[in-house]
This record gives sequence, C-alpha cells and structure tokens, in this order.
Amino acid sequence: MAETFFRGIADPVLVRCEEETCCLGALRRGHQGCRLGALRRGHQFPFGCAAKRSAEILTDSHFLPPIPRVVILVVKIRLQQQKGLSPELLKYKGPIHCARTIVREEGIRGLWAGAAPTVMRNGTNQAAMFTAKNAFDVILWQKQEGDGKVLQPWQSMISGFLAGTAGPCCTGPFDVVKTRLMAQSKASGDIKYKGMFHAIRTIAAEEGLLALWKGLLPRLMRIPPGQAIMWAVADQDSSVLLVYGGRIAVGQRNKSIKS
Repeated sequence: MAETFFRGIADPVLVRCEEETCCLGALRRGHQGCRLGALRRGHQFPFGCAAKRSAEILTDSHFLPPIPRVVILVVKIRLQQQKGLSPELLKYKGPIHCARTIVREEGIRGLWAGAAPTVMRNGTNQAAMFTAKNAFDVILWQKQEGDGKVLQPWQSMISGFLAGTAGPCCTGPFDVVKTRLMAQSKASGDIKYKGMFHAIRTIAAEEGLLALWKGLLPRLMRIPPGQAIMWAVADQDSSVLLVYGGRIAVGQRNKSIKS
C-alpha cells in the first residue's frame, strides 16, 4: 500500500535538482550583471522569473533533451491519479507506457497539456520566492544584496522557509489549473476545460473562487521546508565561492604588482 504514495517520483529525481541549480545560477549571474550583486529590491521579481525560465530551458534542452519538463509532469499526474495496485487494473503501467498511451490516444500534443499554466506557475513562483527571500533577509537580518554579509545557516533556513510560503500562495490558481488540464484525458472525447483561462472561469463559477487554491496546505508542507534547506546550502556555497574568488583576485593582483 505504501508504494502508492511514491507514484510519479521520477519527476523530482530527474529534473528538480538540475532545475534549482540552474535557477540559482541564472539569478546569481543576473546579480553580477547589476553592479556585482547590488540588485535593487524591485528588480528581484523580474530577475526571479527570468532565472526560472532560464533554468527550465536548460533542464529541458541540456539535461533531458527528448523529454521537456511539461511532458514529465503530465506523465506524473496521470500515474498519480490512478487507483489500485493491481497492474492488470491500471491503465498506465509505468512512465514509458503512460507516455506511449497518451500519444496513441490523444496525439503528441496530449503530452503538453497544461503547458501555459505550468510556465506561469513556475516563473511566478520563483519570482515571488526570490523577492520574498531578499525582503526577509533585509527585515530579519539587515542583509542587503551585495553587502558581503554572510548569514548563518539557521538564518538562511528561516528566511528560506518564510520565502517558500510566498510562491504557493501567489501561484495557487495556476497550479490547480495545471493539474486539471494535465489530468483530463482527451481519449474519452469529453473535455471539460478548453484552456487555462477557460479552466479558471469554470472552476471559479462552479466551485467558488477559493477552489483555485485547493491543495495549498500540502504545497506549504512540501515547498517551504525544501526551500529552507536549499537556501541554507546555497548561501553558504555562495559565501565560500566569494571568499575563494576574492583570494584568487588578490593573489593575481599581488603577482602583477611584483612583476
């Protein structure tokens, strides 16, 4: 019975680590382009969105060339919504079989169901998270971007945890719509949601506006703890790289002076 809770685990195993690494790298690169990290608070949101999009492009085209992230999400959701344990009663036997079945019954476009809300959710989520992380660093620890101050791991964990709550709260509607679009099968011919905006209108009209934030509690139980750990490691790694890079720069300058 316990194995049903781990259906679709291939998604985080395959792309989550690479995506977050590329996302942080893209944001740090953007910081360096703005006075070596002195990024204005108001610029965190667009830089976070651009960083997330860059990470998605990198993880789609470099690490997993033939399998874009949306395809993996569609397969994951289809596998997770199945009931029962008997392989004979399950429509999809595994990730590869699921993808082949979707292509055969719904066409190749079926693997890209919910692509628009996925892009909106991921970009907005990271933009809100980066903006909140910078704001909490300033409010709680008086740390400004580019000031050279290094936070303790526990401080980064607190800021990261609080920042991790911003994304799910801001992107709840996109996440719900994404899941509804990916979960519905076109093989039956009865398509309830025609697209992102149609799904938002339909859900709000039939279930109420708060229905667009269904599943918020599980997301808050999953994302903030992960962001706390990620930022505790990322901030420490960044400080080490800054110190190491500074020593190299000083060494090169001293050698040039001596010569």
